[in-house]
Amino acid sequence: MIPASPFPAQPAAPAEGASPPSAGARWQRLWREAIRDPRELLDLLGLDPAALGVDAAAAAQFPLRVPRAFVARMRAGDPHDPLLRQVLPLGEELQPMPGFSLDAVGDSAARAGDGVIRKYQGRALLITTGSCAVNCRYCFRRHFPYAQETAAAGQWAQAVSLIAEDPSIDEVILSGGDPWSLATPKLAELTRALARIPHLRRLRIHTRLPVVLPERVDEELLGWLGALPWPVTVVLHANHAREFDASVDEACRRLRSAGAVLLNQAVLLRGVNDSVEALAELCERGFQAGVLPYYLHQLDRVQGAAHFEVSDDRARQLHTTLASRLSGYLVPRLVREVPGDPGKRPL
Repeated sequence: MIPASPFPAQPAAPAEGASPPSAGARWQRLWREAIRDPRELLDLLGLDPAALGVDAAAAAQFPLRVPRAFVARMRAGDPHDPLLRQVLPLGEELQPMPGFSLDAVGDSAARAGDGVIRKYQGRALLITTGSCAVNCRYCFRRHFPYAQETAAAGQWAQAVSLIAEDPSIDEVILSGGDPWSLATPKLAELTRALARIPHLRRLRIHTRLPVVLPERVDEELLGWLGALPWPVTVVLHANHAREFDASVDEACRRLRSAGAVLLNQAVLLRGVNDSVEALAELCERGFQAGVLPYYLHQLDRVQGAAHFEVSDDRARQLHTTLASRLSGYLVPRLVREVPGDPGKRPL
């Protein structure tokens, strides 16, 4: 049931560390127009908040944010729509569950400096910003202290210095939040600094924006991407086949034309993609858009996401059946991130 108190008004400004949208770029205007009120979202879909268990306290703890183009891919009148389930704040999020924590993947213990996380040999991950175009309810960083932990602090000075001082680092991963929520000149500022480090050989970018806000892939971004001095891998995040449409296909085509390799990582989510049919459709539809399946993650056990969890036994069963149904290159690796492990743990 919805509590008696009204839903809080959601702020229009991006989170700490993001570039403020200007009036110029279309993607920034669409960003500002994203839906932040659960009542507005459900009204557009013809659904009753009370019947779905929408909760104002959950929305206050982790605000709703979803671009209107992503909402347009949801099925009106369907309370079980898999895209809706990923973004809708529910009362279940407030129920404490054993084994679920604020820092499910050990980011705090792996902190090496301002917004720099070192978990795996040869790689440094930069928390570029705390802002995302969509707030996914299962996000493993939904409780992350972005205001204190972004690599952009001091014009990237400490982050770049840490990488430059360690010749074992040959790959930088831009993460967040979503790094492409930053304006392109801000991204260029970072990569110009990184380009002065001789031992860097690869750049990886983890982003959901080409899926939820494909207009972000504009000429300015493509120009920046195509001029980078390293091979670039862009890891997208889509969990269901219906997250792809013609606009996402075009964004992926343009990214490939700029030289990027496109991979997809998905999270196995109860009520979203926990069937062989849904997973097979996701892998095939992504490949149709030029995106190769990469990882299928078991849920990171972050507080507030327990209602999405699929058991390991069920996950293995689904993955085995998927592998018997699809060509090998269409089957993502089933993994879990375990704090302290030297890499993703296969299941």
